[in-house]
Amino acid sequence: MICEALDKLSIEFRRGIGKTGVVGIIHGKTTTSGRAVGLRADMDALPIQESTNLEYASSTGGRMHACGHDGHVTMLLAAAEYLKRTQNFNGTVYLIFQPGEEGHKGGLEMVKDGLFERFPIEQVYALHNWPSLPLGAVSVPVGPVMAAADILKIKIQGKGGHGGIAPQRTVDPVLIAGHIIVAAHSIVSRNLDPLDAGVVSLCGISGGSLAGHNVIPEEVVITGTARSLRPEVQDLIEARLRETVESVARGLGGSATLEYDRNVPATVNSEAEALLARRAAVDVVGKENVIQHPVPSLGGEDFSFMLRERPGAYIHVGTGDAEHSHGLHSAHFDFNDAAIPIGGRYWYVLPS
Repeated sequence: MICEALDKLSIEFRRGIGKTGVVGIIHGKTTTSGRAVGLRADMDALPIQESTNLEYASSTGGRMHACGHDGHVTMLLAAAEYLKRTQNFNGTVYLIFQPGEEGHKGGLEMVKDGLFERFPIEQVYALHNWPSLPLGAVSVPVGPVMAAADILKIKIQGKGGHGGIAPQRTVDPVLIAGHIIVAAHSIVSRNLDPLDAGVVSLCGISGGSLAGHNVIPEEVVITGTARSLRPEVQDLIEARLRETVESVARGLGGSATLEYDRNVPATVNSEAEALLARRAAVDVVGKENVIQHPVPSLGGEDFSFMLRERPGAYIHVGTGDAEHSHGLHSAHFDFNDAAIPIGGRYWYVLPS
């Protein structure tokens, strides 16, 4: 669909970058400045069954645009039409339509596939709709804007047996899991500076059988996530979590291992580019609607892989109002179409 839209606009493009990524190319009236700016829109949906009951709800079972990426694509295509028609800038704009942001590292896939070698992009920018901000507000932090999103898996080994006849002969991994859960959730509160941001959440547990009410299992597995804005905090969380998991299990007679996957790095805006993005936001929504002291989010974002390669900025565009109060990744999420002209205008003001 994106390729068809770009083709109708007579915009040159390349497809298949990072497997299914698309990059459009628009030259200004002149290119003597040598400037080359990348504007990125993610385009994937989520494995969620939509519950909005809207006439335009997803017609594919178990698939839903619950994060508004379809809105991001629409914003960038709207800007593309205007940029192509007016060409009122000096340089080249690259339209980056990225797949796989929702947990598949599509940003990294495009980088690995030569995004910045094949297209001489000097600066790269992205935006995301943000229902917790009022419609028309824009947030552009300098420095960290989204967190490193790490994946945890804890495997606890015990010794199974009968829970009624001879529990003393077992090493109960369920009991060990309970102690690990309590101890792990104390890492942030008792190891981090209160002014630092960090999260440890253990969100899933599997072990034994609900039908085996008197059977102590051999193994329990716990999964979760850790979030941080600074590498020092990330290092501390991983180290303390590993020590906690191993020592608690050992103290109760069992053993445990931690698999810690540094899945997505923190998204960090470079100062000059963030200030440029903020000035563009002022031009679009007015100074009074640009958040003066923006607070980073502990959500994760694989645009971070692009920002590791080139300076740039990631912004949040407010979409919240009385009719659009459901958060991202909700089965009731409905993208606020009133934000489309705001995002579209932002994308053509920024490179201009």
